[in-house]
Amino acid sequence: MAKVEDMARPAEALSDERLHELFREMLLIRRFEEKVEERFRAGELPGFLHVAIGQEAVAAGVCSALEDDDVIASTHRAHGHTIAKGTHVNEVMAELYGKEEGCSGGYGGSMHLYDLERGNLGANAVVGGGLPAIVGAALSFQFRKQPRVAVAFFGDGATNTGTFHESLNLAQLWKVPAVFVLEMNAWAESTPMKQHAPIEDFAQRAVAFGMRSVDVDGQDVEAVYAATREAREHAVSGQGPVFLNIRTYRLVGHYIGDPQVYREKSEIEELRETKDPIELLRARLGLGDEEFEALDHEIEAIVEASVEFAKAGTDPRPEDALKFVYA
Repeated sequence: MAKVEDMARPAEALSDERLHELFREMLLIRRFEEKVEERFRAGELPGFLHVAIGQEAVAAGVCSALEDDDVIASTHRAHGHTIAKGTHVNEVMAELYGKEEGCSGGYGGSMHLYDLERGNLGANAVVGGGLPAIVGAALSFQFRKQPRVAVAFFGDGATNTGTFHESLNLAQLWKVPAVFVLEMNAWAESTPMKQHAPIEDFAQRAVAFGMRSVDVDGQDVEAVYAATREAREHAVSGQGPVFLNIRTYRLVGHYIGDPQVYREKSEIEELRETKDPIELLRARLGLGDEEFEALDHEIEAIVEASVEFAKAGTDPRPEDALKFVYA
């Protein structure tokens, strides 16, 4: 009978060197998103922008636990997943600026980041839109007897969609090598969990399909890494998919410019003080101000260079406007 498991830190901890690498990745994602927010507010980036500040440990922990030929599908909040899966920040920034050098050739923007070469099957502005694609990818790996997994990222609101239930049902029925990653930040855009979900424990939705389900602390990158690594081994061994209920915190609004009238300011301030995954890992590693500032300056230079790369990029040609449009 399926049940929910709780994933604490692994018995064999990651080395300090590995944790430093994950810390650097998380800080790179944070500084990248802070910069794109700055450039968006300055009017340089078109469209909408959704950042995942506070959720960096999920992106870094999950993607670092995957193999190079594993694949992911993301959401409208995709910058961190894309960077953690290996796409250079230059290509991500260029995509946000709509340049041909962008990872999606300038066609996608923030909510449609693709990089097939690095196993990113794409971000999707449709809530839960990546779930069925991941089941299909996992099914293809199963048919070809390839030791690969397909990973779907999604949020709380997606668990209320028909594609979520259809995808989990078929994945478990066929025992495909998939890992479903719920970034459970307690908000479906501006709707609190208690108003859109009939249950408090989202992991039970996977248990209902007989799927193995694991609860994970999403502010602890080591716990996220360990849970993902174990889930991957379970899936590729032919035992079926795994559902990771990763409890995390969105320390910002749903979109840039969101006034967040639905949240108490005191709640956000408290979360920033107590649940920031970067500060939690920094404290664990014992990084002093001098060491942190040196790393921070290095990363800020990389991000600033990505802005210059994007601004110097190639604008799309009007004659290519309908390229890749098939219907």
